[in-house]
Amino acid sequence: MKYCVFIQANHKQWLGALVAQYALRRNSTHNDRFDVRIMDYKDFPFMNAREGELFLRDGDRRPWVSDDLQSFTPTRFMPPELMDYQGRSVVIDPDVFAVGDVWDLLSRDMEGNAILCRPKSGNKGKHGCLATSVMLLDNARLTHWKVEQQFDEMFEFKRDYMKWVCLKYEDPDTIGLFENEWNDFDHLTERTRMLHNTKRRTQPWKTGLPVDFRPADTFRLFPPRHWIRRSRRALFGDYRFTGRYKSHPDLKQEQFFFGLVRECLDKGVFGEDLLREEMARNHLRHDALEVLKRTPSLAA
Repeated sequence: MKYCVFIQANHKQWLGALVAQYALRRNSTHNDRFDVRIMDYKDFPFMNAREGELFLRDGDRRPWVSDDLQSFTPTRFMPPELMDYQGRSVVIDPDVFAVGDVWDLLSRDMEGNAILCRPKSGNKGKHGCLATSVMLLDNARLTHWKVEQQFDEMFEFKRDYMKWVCLKYEDPDTIGLFENEWNDFDHLTERTRMLHNTKRRTQPWKTGLPVDFRPADTFRLFPPRHWIRRSRRALFGDYRFTGRYKSHPDLKQEQFFFGLVRECLDKGVFGEDLLREEMARNHLRHDALEVLKRTPSLAA
């Protein structure tokens, strides 16, 4: 098929990926026009083979850790290869949930661009970083994306991870911007087309669990949190004393996610046994079944 949506995933975000896949299908009236594929980290062994090796990230050298919450991020550049550089693809993170019809994005006029996305928020956005967590790709124009080779370049210190994921190695004339609502950062309104629960510490399905991601840091004197994080990690490991996931400040977003989960259970997309397994692995909040009971049904 000429059109496909790809969802990145690893073992820590597998439930999110399944819910994201369901949301794409639920909210599209054009399901016969596109495929949906989950890209699982474990299916790309070239990444796991680098376990513990140092790579370049934001000018610093850090060990590659497969167990990180977002170890899947290099796969966001895989869709053109996986589609033999033909057709169009949308790639999303596993914490991105369709509210609108993704076909409206897949089929839109790209106005000659190879990539459509949105800017990052905050300081990264001010410094020109683009959000690759949701991208529309013209695969035929991205034949220079060779992910295994480019992944290896990070360990040769020739390619910086942050520049890569911010699209700073791309010709800016080939990149266009879509509306922020196609990658709405922790913001859910009647205009939202894809909700992205991008603030990891408040992801609604993680509330109360111990934090299992490594906060980004580099060697900077200011603000002091960067060198405090480096010292803590060196002394105690990646996750100790990093705290717990917090409640999402917007109850509507918690209800949206768990409303999708309820429908997945009702329609047999997955069973309650999967939820119990994910809770046992600390990938899903331990009160998830109680949250489901109080979650209202989603609007049709």
